[in-house]
Amino acid sequence: MDRSLRNVLVVSFGFLLLFTAYGGLQSLQSSLYSEEGLGVTALSTLYGGMLLSSMFLPPLLIERLGCKGTIILSMCGYVAFSVGNFFASWYTLIPTSILLGLGAAPLWSAQSTYLTIMGNTHAKKAGKHGKDVVNQYFGIFFLIFQSSGVWGNLISSLVFGQTPSQEALPEEQLMSCGASDCLMATATTNSTQRPSQQLVYTLLGIYTGSGVLAVLMIAAFLKPIRDVQRESEGEKKSPPFWSTLLSTFKLYRDKRLCLLILLPLYSGLQQGFLSSEYTRSYVTCALGIQFVGYVMICFSATNALCSVLYGKVSQYTGRVVLYVLGTVTHLSCMIALLLWRPGADQLAVFFVFSGLWGMADAVWQTQNNALYGVLFEKSKEAAFANYRLWEALGYVIAFGYSTFLCVRVKLYILLGVLSLTMVAYGVVECVESKNPIRPHAAGQANQAEDEEIQTKM
Repeated sequence: MDRSLRNVLVVSFGFLLLFTAYGGLQSLQSSLYSEEGLGVTALSTLYGGMLLSSMFLPPLLIERLGCKGTIILSMCGYVAFSVGNFFASWYTLIPTSILLGLGAAPLWSAQSTYLTIMGNTHAKKAGKHGKDVVNQYFGIFFLIFQSSGVWGNLISSLVFGQTPSQEALPEEQLMSCGASDCLMATATTNSTQRPSQQLVYTLLGIYTGSGVLAVLMIAAFLKPIRDVQRESEGEKKSPPFWSTLLSTFKLYRDKRLCLLILLPLYSGLQQGFLSSEYTRSYVTCALGIQFVGYVMICFSATNALCSVLYGKVSQYTGRVVLYVLGTVTHLSCMIALLLWRPGADQLAVFFVFSGLWGMADAVWQTQNNALYGVLFEKSKEAAFANYRLWEALGYVIAFGYSTFLCVRVKLYILLGVLSLTMVAYGVVECVESKNPIRPHAAGQANQAEDEEIQTKM
């Protein structure tokens, strides 16, 4: 097996194990800890910590520890969050959420940087286009990574499936589900009752073990990698501390990045909506918490399959076509969710919505990362740190207003942000079409060319 592909697979399966645990926990937080909004507050705090760490930590940790060391250290924060859920309270979930949040941005920045360097290095050796190989590697990663939602939610569904079934809800209680939910659903329905503590401990034990295995896999099998582009440029000395620390903000001098910040912001908003509002106000409200896992399995499976498909298709269609597909799909889902009144007799519809949402989310996950890697190849760490910063802000906003806005209002917000996002993205594509950058520019495109593109904008 090719060495580059082997390392991509190690990273992918390490994230699979880690997010089998975290993905399942995130989907259940709003339903499992609904008292006084503890679940969504923990998630909001988590992504708040991720937002802060995105400003400073990723370039600094990657420069000092390398991609492998950063991934291992950051993964430990996820394991701590799983342990904190054993003693769920404001004094355990909030601190461990902050710890996870601080590690999340460096984790994802290191992963994106690692795959981008690996893809460009392999492309240079094989004489291929850098962006095509990077797209392919991100497609493989997200195929494996997104399947973590299948396993994580399957585990939670099988464990919580032992909970006694709930009686069908009366029509007047179903009226408060879906877009009409104004924080009344979790207070009025019997279907949101918490599973027994023994079942919760069983689930948390499985999740914690999965996270520990992820750390051990990365430590044992992932090969360290250096940015060959920097080595070829003769960069022997590490940049000063403050230069590395502030590199995240310096990148805003590139107007392309300023226009693209809405892409990760919307990505965080729509994922936050799915994991909090859809699971609580639609699935848990109408069907019960035991169905959350099964519905999210459909989302994850569709997301995983579409991720690898888009990685291949983008070579022929280009990224613009995929962005249009994702936009149309999400707009259609939001309008339908505004009009739909969920009920227990419409079981298939819950899966249709989660599947379509996953199909669109796969566009944002694969193409956003590949887009940042291609456009900001010379400043990958800072670019991906910015990406995670704005995605984290999207999560913070989504979970932050979760406890005091009606679901209908949240859907309107998503519609508006998505529309603005696509307008800004379209401007960037127009500029790029007039100032094309060669796909594999590691040793060809110089700083003067980059500055010329920014000046023309």
